[in-house]
Amino acid sequence: MALRLEDKKAFVKEINTVAGDSVTAIAAEYRGLTVGEMTELRKEARSAGVYLRVIKNSLAKRAVEGTDFECMQDTLKGPILLAFAKDDPGAAARVIKDFAKEHEALQAVSLSTGGQLLPGSDLAKLAELPTIDQARAILLGVFVAPMSQLVRTLAEPPVMLARTISARGDQEAA
Repeated sequence: MALRLEDKKAFVKEINTVAGDSVTAIAAEYRGLTVGEMTELRKEARSAGVYLRVIKNSLAKRAVEGTDFECMQDTLKGPILLAFAKDDPGAAARVIKDFAKEHEALQAVSLSTGGQLLPGSDLAKLAELPTIDQARAILLGVFVAPMSQLVRTLAEPPVMLARTISARGDQEAA
């Protein structure tokens, strides 16, 4: 079913708005996936908070104009889908990477983050980025480490004294 001009404009505007609010985008070729597999991919993307759309190349090029993902325009060829991650930079990459493990027909063509174009082969690097919660936990661990080391250092002399007294008591009892 062909889209009317007004529908195309609304579609492009919707994707442009999503792209403006996103931190990463991935263009992937889906040639060879069945309708059921595409439905499964969309379901996984929704649950991960990733916006995923199948779009014609000409409309995709217009949709990313004026956004950080404008650098992707030259790579938008063939049947593609666009995946945008709004909050978690690695979310879209994890969805595409995990789905591509089971379905070889899904191939990342390009990805972009921060206005920088990266090849599809860098998908694994982006997917390995920690989630927001994991990054917070790592940062908290960095903040807490010096304080916990100080507490252990301050607690060590009384513990050593207690061990010495206990060992001396055991020695006298024997």
